[in-house]
Amino acid sequence: MEIFTEYRAEIFAAFWTTIQLTVYSAIGALVVGTGLAAMRLAPVPMLNWIGTTYVNIVRNTPLTLIVLFCSFGLAQTLGITLASRTSPTFIADSGFRLAVLGFTVYTASFVCETVRSGVNTVPLGQAEAARSLGLTFSQNLRIVLLPQAFRAVIIPLGSVLIALTKNTTIASAIGVAEAALLMKEMIENTAAVLVVGSIFAFGFVILTLPLGLLFGWLGRRLAVAR
Repeated sequence: MEIFTEYRAEIFAAFWTTIQLTVYSAIGALVVGTGLAAMRLAPVPMLNWIGTTYVNIVRNTPLTLIVLFCSFGLAQTLGITLASRTSPTFIADSGFRLAVLGFTVYTASFVCETVRSGVNTVPLGQAEAARSLGLTFSQNLRIVLLPQAFRAVIIPLGSVLIALTKNTTIASAIGVAEAALLMKEMIENTAAVLVVGSIFAFGFVILTLPLGLLFGWLGRRLAVAR
């Protein structure tokens, strides 16, 4: 308890950064992943190929490499920092936003496959009926397929979000002041590996367990009756 009391403010700040990383990355991944799913379902071969290639490459690339590429490849080599160099918090802002970009790019591939699996649960007759009524592919997707698909994959999307929450620890590799980086510093300062590890493990349980329960309840509540 003494360690927690001493570092309480830093721990709460670190987990707040973790929450922010998760929220921003989840929003970005949902938008990009849905777009990729639409590309993979599109009747245009080129769009289908682009979506499939993206998913296969990104999903099989370690997240650490993607985050490091965003930091060293984009920021240091190409000069793309996503933050104003005149800002007094330039380094922190740039690292945070590049980490969000990396998590978004990576998680979007899993969101894409999850949404696509949800679309596949919609009876084929509904899509055919929509086409017979004159709906275009985009209208069919927006009005008929995606609303049912999202309701069918609420629980799997929750699992993707929980995985994203845990994956945010990789942001410490590029110096983002989130939970994993603070844990490393606390272990170096106190040498209390078990105590510090338990504090942060409990913190992540507090973050992820309610998410699992919430998405499980929503999945049952909003399930599509067939």
